[in-house]
Amino acid sequence: MYHTCFLIVLLFAGLIAYLVKFDVMDSQAIMTNPYNKRYTSMAEQTKRGKILSANDKILAYSDSNEAGDEIRRYPYENMFAHIIGYASYGKAGLESVCNLDLLTSHENLMKQISNGVSSKKNTGDTVVTTLDTRLQKAAYEALDDYRGAVIAIEPKTGKIRAMVSKPDFDPNELDEIWDKINSDSSESFLLNRATQGLYPPGSTYKILTALEYMEENPDTYQNFTYDCDGQTIKNSVKIRCYEGEEHGEVDLEKAFSKSCNTAFVTLGSKLNIKQFAKLNNTCLFNQKISFDIPVKKSRFELTARSKKSEIPQTVIGQGNTLVTPFHNALIMSGMANNGVLMKPYVIDHIESEDGIMVKQSKPEEYRTLTDAKHARKIKKMLRSVVTDGTGRSLDTDLYSAGGKTGTAENEGEDPHSWFVGYASGDDAVDGEPDLAVCVIVESSGAGSEYAVPVAKRVFNSYYNNEMKKYYNEKESSNNETTTVEE
Repeated sequence: MYHTCFLIVLLFAGLIAYLVKFDVMDSQAIMTNPYNKRYTSMAEQTKRGKILSANDKILAYSDSNEAGDEIRRYPYENMFAHIIGYASYGKAGLESVCNLDLLTSHENLMKQISNGVSSKKNTGDTVVTTLDTRLQKAAYEALDDYRGAVIAIEPKTGKIRAMVSKPDFDPNELDEIWDKINSDSSESFLLNRATQGLYPPGSTYKILTALEYMEENPDTYQNFTYDCDGQTIKNSVKIRCYEGEEHGEVDLEKAFSKSCNTAFVTLGSKLNIKQFAKLNNTCLFNQKISFDIPVKKSRFELTARSKKSEIPQTVIGQGNTLVTPFHNALIMSGMANNGVLMKPYVIDHIESEDGIMVKQSKPEEYRTLTDAKHARKIKKMLRSVVTDGTGRSLDTDLYSAGGKTGTAENEGEDPHSWFVGYASGDDAVDGEPDLAVCVIVESSGAGSEYAVPVAKRVFNSYYNNEMKKYYNEKESSNNETTTVEE
């Protein structure tokens, strides 16, 4: 009898645990699964809503063909292919994430009743994104025919203003191209490289190596000096500067601006690896990043138990360390924002077809990557990369920029070209950051030659279009919008 009662209690406890897990973790995934039959019924009653850019351009909408069938249209064709996604052959991007919103109508009640009487479909809600078509176009065209990704984010808010991935595809033509883009593993057309691509970060990772060195040596890091002759051996590993360049005597700032590998493996070999791993955890490695669409986990494997020979490659962004471009953009955004990373988002708000607000995202702090004092020191070094280092082509009177180039080794092919940076209309060190940008150009060459020019076109587009003023004025007018009572 006792065993029977115990078994019943155990089964009941298991049922409760399952229900809690389903409610907390699984229900949302099942509810938003595009293959959920519930959506077939909803689509029969509701015309799929629009997806708009932050500057009021239509990115996706539903139309009818001559046979009366509902067709999804994408006016910008390939340009937003990965972030907006598609709504046939399964679903991807925001078309998948916002599936329920797009098939839910908050139209005026009387209009819905009228539609029901006349057997017309209601119109689904509109998803308004943070994306800007002008920045997206600049990034898309600048990346040209290269494989890679570009992300632009506002450090003060976390709003994603552009996200490009190439190779791409035209979601209007899925019927004609699906077999090709779904089966071509060499090009990975369907892969959003911005959020799903994992790459060695190369010298862009020196931001974290420098930060750890400063945090461990707050009173003496300014005394660091090193005489670079183009190569060195640390922990039995031979390290060379890019193309064997000899940088001569460098301090920490000059080693950073010139991207001196030998100086960085020298200071990196002195780090407390346990503390270094903790910093990487703080900066979002090996963990899920909260964002509107899925992001692959970046990887940092160095521990206090690792072989000493793994340290030299790791501290200069090689070895087993891998990062998504999106994650790299977040690190730069946090540094630009005085060490505070804002929660990234690309869905600004949902509104009814009548323009009534249904729900809205708001800027919120996500994590503190480092304190403001250390962030300022990093920003000073990032600025020196532009004024006196590998990012000099970004030095302009139009804005003040800081950043870090990277050239990541790529298993026998040409290296991946990286740039992460930010710009301010005031001063890059003490002014308010307007935009952070991350660029990766696959299998191309040096970061200064391939990635920096892409970033420059994005920054130029931002300031030439006076976007900061545009969004400040728009935010003021949006504060007067009516909200739907749920």
